[in-house]
Amino acid sequence: MEWVRALHVIAIIAWMAGLLYLPRLFVYHADVPRGSARSETFKVMERRLYRGIATPAMLAAWLFGLWLAFGFGLIDFSAGWMWIKAAMVIALTIYHLYLGAARRAFAEDRNSRPARFYRALNEVPTLLMIVIVIAVIVKPF
Repeated sequence: MEWVRALHVIAIIAWMAGLLYLPRLFVYHADVPRGSARSETFKVMERRLYRGIATPAMLAAWLFGLWLAFGFGLIDFSAGWMWIKAAMVIALTIYHLYLGAARRAFAEDRNSRPARFYRALNEVPTLLMIVIVIAVIVKPF
């Protein structure tokens, strides 16, 4: 079980790194001319980060998390903190999918959002992570 827990935490760290860095790339990408060499470089960076790191890490986090929960019986469905955590993880997953759609828009030169939008969007995973960590560690409910 400890190996699965370690792999779960490693996957979460990698996933969060992708969720925090990808919108930062969008901030800079939004300010460069479409079709420029810099724009093409950002497209490569965004694709590699999303497909090569963030998405595999998300899948691994889900896999190891579900394995911990159901394979070792660590879920207490009567505990409120577990439902809060589950809701926040689902929200992070939806956020991840939204970033994928934004990445595709940039790849197709269809982005219409300003850099300021992505600066604000970049705060979402941090807020969700704070709620998850407090729910899991403090177990307030």
